[in-house]
Amino acid sequence: MAMLRNLVFYPAFYGVSVLLVLASLIVTPLGAGPLQRIVSTWSRFHRWCVERILGIRVVIEGKIPTEPVLFAIKHESFFEAIDTPVMFGVPSVFAKRELFTIPGWGRSAHHYGLIPVSRDKGARALREMLVIARRRVGEGRPLVIFPEGTRVVHGTMPRLQAGFAGIYKLLGLPVVPVAVDSGQLYHRTIKRPGTITYRVGERIPAGLTRPEAEEQVYRAINALNKVAELPAGDRPINA
Repeated sequence: MAMLRNLVFYPAFYGVSVLLVLASLIVTPLGAGPLQRIVSTWSRFHRWCVERILGIRVVIEGKIPTEPVLFAIKHESFFEAIDTPVMFGVPSVFAKRELFTIPGWGRSAHHYGLIPVSRDKGARALREMLVIARRRVGEGRPLVIFPEGTRVVHGTMPRLQAGFAGIYKLLGLPVVPVAVDSGQLYHRTIKRPGTITYRVGERIPAGLTRPEAEEQVYRAINALNKVAELPAGDRPINA
């Protein structure tokens, strides 16, 4: 049954995705509104496919704030990356700069308002990234970051990327950590039915020290892991 679900899911979701990417290129000159609606449609269609075709139930624990904050999300699969417009409205996501070079998708991502991250380009790239991020906050949009830097296997708790703490300090925004356990079902070629849970953590205020902020985010985004906590010496503290 799982195999049959996947045989329907892949052509349905990715076939429609190609059409929506082409549509996004057409509407880009018309301004942000039409492009944002297409992205929202894409994300909601993905959620529909996940629930109705793959048989995955999505549960949200906790309240999602509507004002601009920095959401720090556990990253176990493409599910939560595609799902961000469903969860947060019109989010501006910190994304690897390499993704902006993808034909078609990259141009749309730029105009939509994603924030390119260059990990090895130094202080100038960081300043440019923060200018874009503050502009998005001024537009009333929430920011989304995956502080582990890449997808991780469910049950693992790697150190947070050092750049997260710098962004937190320089933006001066409260952080809302979000745990998600999508890796058990979605981070595989053959996706399985079951339940994916989001757990929205308590708001972490701006102005904490880097170790304090990282410790609180680390604990909160790993709240759904079914493993023992790492020893103190292995926790992701970047002073």
